[in-house]
Amino acid sequence: MRRLLFICCLFFACIAKAQDLSYYLPDSVRYNPAVPKPKDVIYHEVGEWHVTHDRLVSYMKAVAAAAPDRVKLETMGFTYEQRPQVLLIITSPKNHQNLEQIRQQHVQLTDPTKSGAATIQNMPAVVWIGHSIHGNEASGANASLVSAYYLAAAQGKQIDELLDNVVILFDPSFNPDGLQRFSTWVNQHKSKNLVTDPSSREFNEVWPGGRYNHYWFDLNRDWLPAVHVESQNRLKWFHLWKPNVLTDHHEQGSNATFFFQPGVPSRVNPLTPKINQELTAKMGTYHASYLDRIGSLYFTKENYDDFYYGKGSTYPDVNGAIGILFEQASSRGHAQQTPNGVLRFPFTIRNQFVTTLSTLEAVKNLRTELLSMQRDFYKTASAEAAAAPVKGYVFGDEKDRGKTATFLTMLQRHQIDVFNLSNDLRTEAGAFKKGTSFIVPANQPQHRLIRAIFDKTLNYQDSLFYDITSWTMPLAFGLPYAELNATQYNNSLLGEKYAPASTPSITVPKSNYAYLIEWTEFYAPAALYELQSSGITTRVATNAFEMSVNTGSKKFGYGTITIPLQLQTMGGDRIYETLSRIAQKYELPVYAVTSGSVSAGSDLGSSRFISVGKPAIAMIAGSGVSALDAGEFWHLMDQRFNIPVTHLEPATFNRIDLGKYNTLVLVAGNYNELNKEKLKAWVQGGGNLIVMEEAVTWAAQNGISNVTFKRTKGAVDSSLLLPYTDKQQIEGSQVVSGAIFQTQVDLTHPLAYGYTQPTVSVFKANKVFMERTKNPFMTPFVYKANPLQSGWVSRQNLDVIKNAAAVVVNGVGSGKVISIADNPNFRAFWLGGSKLMMNAIFFGKLIDTNFSVAE
Repeated sequence: MRRLLFICCLFFACIAKAQDLSYYLPDSVRYNPAVPKPKDVIYHEVGEWHVTHDRLVSYMKAVAAAAPDRVKLETMGFTYEQRPQVLLIITSPKNHQNLEQIRQQHVQLTDPTKSGAATIQNMPAVVWIGHSIHGNEASGANASLVSAYYLAAAQGKQIDELLDNVVILFDPSFNPDGLQRFSTWVNQHKSKNLVTDPSSREFNEVWPGGRYNHYWFDLNRDWLPAVHVESQNRLKWFHLWKPNVLTDHHEQGSNATFFFQPGVPSRVNPLTPKINQELTAKMGTYHASYLDRIGSLYFTKENYDDFYYGKGSTYPDVNGAIGILFEQASSRGHAQQTPNGVLRFPFTIRNQFVTTLSTLEAVKNLRTELLSMQRDFYKTASAEAAAAPVKGYVFGDEKDRGKTATFLTMLQRHQIDVFNLSNDLRTEAGAFKKGTSFIVPANQPQHRLIRAIFDKTLNYQDSLFYDITSWTMPLAFGLPYAELNATQYNNSLLGEKYAPASTPSITVPKSNYAYLIEWTEFYAPAALYELQSSGITTRVATNAFEMSVNTGSKKFGYGTITIPLQLQTMGGDRIYETLSRIAQKYELPVYAVTSGSVSAGSDLGSSRFISVGKPAIAMIAGSGVSALDAGEFWHLMDQRFNIPVTHLEPATFNRIDLGKYNTLVLVAGNYNELNKEKLKAWVQGGGNLIVMEEAVTWAAQNGISNVTFKRTKGAVDSSLLLPYTDKQQIEGSQVVSGAIFQTQVDLTHPLAYGYTQPTVSVFKANKVFMERTKNPFMTPFVYKANPLQSGWVSRQNLDVIKNAAAVVVNGVGSGKVISIADNPNFRAFWLGGSKLMMNAIFFGKLIDTNFSVAE
């Protein structure tokens, strides 16, 4: 017991008063007095309060101004809340004089056609030091104050050698909006006499907490999809410099110690070269040594992995670099009682700072090995491409140019070369047309990253995962695509290299009868809402038809939006002007017709064309609700479709009149605080309720829907005696961490309007397994008999997923409950589910759930 107490004392350095800089900084180092200390700018000692983002930026500007020969400040961009994302470029005065030349020579290492001429003996290594991508894991961003001061002000041989040999890209806050939200929370709840009780409000943020960005997203999962402005701004600079090492300073649970990579050996992505993990382990010896000096406990090769390339610590691994994850036990405030004693904020900051120093020392000493690994990574890409069976990938959706364009933009953010398809191509996966299809050759420097984006994965060394098990991007986007083998691929398929064109001029032909907009286009819902908001009456086709339009005879599918001029209250010229503006804004083709007569299907005056009402949408948000899922829906509506959504706290829901909403969305979460009878009455009165993931189970259990569920069989025989050490592995193998499944879709159903293929890929990360409905028309999405497309799932879970319902519609009084087993908006890159979501919003009320068969 005494030994444990002694270790705890070392571990927590229990000092109640504010720590000055000497607590953090190395001994026997002289500092330039011209460089301000953090307290001079932020008005408190580091760790005395949580630094706000505005003060953090102020200090970085002050450091750059005081040490211009070492520090250059760049603004990468701005967050959603218009906070600057700053980057300090820190190196020696000599390197700063030749900074652009150094950058160009360094980036040359990633070009196999030029890297042989690059001399690495005297080339500086490049390291990106990044902090607190989760805003409430604040010790990283607060440690950046100490690191910036040290790197700008320290003097002597050691710092001179470091800065001569290393260019440091210093990112003080990966997530400015989240950091600001969290610092405000913990500072406003700090007592003069520190309260360490974990139950205190200081340590229990209100929903959604400071972890996330403005839209409640986990930015640490956004490096690959790059949906958000913060990621897009950062990636631009990442690829501008191509760092050799990137550090990602995080926090973990308060009861832990300190983690650094490598992680679990069996959970490394197979596309990551072996040398990456070997050098990661070498760097680990430096972290251990530096932490030993200050008596801090740590662990490695446990809990965390290097599998999903969308995280900050793994994205570098597929770009010829090394990502390093640091996880510091979190005080979550200023001082918190834990089973190991009182964990104080300054202590957590010191560990983060010390491992910044250990990283820089490792990079300096391993400089040539890191540079060689980077050069070899791209040199060997060609050999790996030659050995791989897939030589290229073709993709494109001629009926959804918006979604295709978004996918192209994502590829280009990662420095992937894309070419226009030169000729029409027919594959087993379907036909691809010149003009609307594109091709990605596998043999290019980013070969491994291309495979990470396009390949399906079904074989794994391990069944436990820290994150998702698959993310095959064309499946996520719902894009037709095909892998091309050696007999199918040749360079003659490559047209001109793709480059984003200027926004095309959309010309809308004028009509005195009606206009048509196809629902297949991604931004059609945004256009529909804007038309409705402009006072234009719209109808939807519930049948396919063919008719003569301004371009000739054309077939139109289910969900086509019609704008009959006879039904409008405004004049034809004004409608034309409004429609032209909206068509240009969303780059949508609009068809003009001069007659309601069709050559096949239903005439425009048929009852098969139904009026579409404008949705008035509310989402339940707050305690118990998944902030991630809520943020994904909010982002979809706000950023992609320009549709407002009211966020209702459960308490607000319970007291207000719900009559102004016709659509209510419940994402994954616990809704026990809702007035269930009020919700049920609203649905029965004609409301359109959309429930997803665990909310499906909640609604069924509370009698709001009629959904029933399938059950899985046990993972093990309960009669067996098994080693206790197998418990974690067995339990973990039954978690549905996130895999891709194929559903069979009824393309005539309102919830499938706009889809053109009879199968849709969904992302499943839960154990919601619905039975099919007795009404054969109300299960429009069903998992196929062999549904797994990519990812890990246990045999027990796969058996119950097969042939289960993915989407169920229930009629409840005059209203509808639409139950979606999965998250169609997953991480905002699952655009293949967006059509389902928008169909549920616009067309859910139109679904006829009545069905009876004469006995």
